[in-house]
Amino acid sequence: MSKGERVYFLGYRFDTGSIEGVVCDILTETRGCFKYVVTPNVHHMVRLLEDAATMQPLYERAWRVFCDSRVLSRLAWFSGLRLPVITGSDLTAHLIAGAGEQRLTIALIGPAAAACAVLGSRYPGLNIVFHTPPMGFIKSEHEVQRCVDFVVKTQAPLIFLAVGMPQQEILAGRISDHPQARGVGLCIGASIDFLTGKQRRAPVWAQKAGLEWLHRLLSDPRRLASRYLIECPRIFYLMYLKRRKS
Repeated sequence: MSKGERVYFLGYRFDTGSIEGVVCDILTETRGCFKYVVTPNVHHMVRLLEDAATMQPLYERAWRVFCDSRVLSRLAWFSGLRLPVITGSDLTAHLIAGAGEQRLTIALIGPAAAACAVLGSRYPGLNIVFHTPPMGFIKSEHEVQRCVDFVVKTQAPLIFLAVGMPQQEILAGRISDHPQARGVGLCIGASIDFLTGKQRRAPVWAQKAGLEWLHRLLSDPRRLASRYLIECPRIFYLMYLKRRKS
């Protein structure tokens, strides 16, 4: 699959390429106007399809869209499409390692001071600046503006938005509206938790088997049962509706 090729699945664009190529592309784009990257998984796609009025414009504005889920990739395969996987967690890990080697400044929105300290100890070359908005911040115009102002003030080449979906995508859209915002933003969910050891990723064999969701469910069933057992399975019904319409 050639560099820059796109795949359209369930009405949405996905970009392709190797993770090494993607990291290189991102690091060469950090001096321009703010742009952002999203990495949808099955849960995200359900939200996109069920709340297109809110989410579709945010995903269409994204500079790059990469498939975060092997389950989603296999659903695309059953539709006759090859949809490579570049997970947000892997992309975040590669970018932070590269930023540490280049001694770049990274901006984090979401993680608390303790998590940032752990991250800094594991990647000593990093210069980390961070802002931790309160819970429910996305409903407060004042708090959203504080996040935007933080990104504009820091002028960091890489900005990691770790406040969950859809808050991080909405925030990325708001930052994009500011003419003085710079760098590349990444909507990364819980990726920092994996790098700091707060959460453990599934073993590699489970990731390759498409069972990372099961590992996460078993790790935190009370919080994630609704997501993985009720919300995500709706993707099959939504795919059926899409096929009927087409």
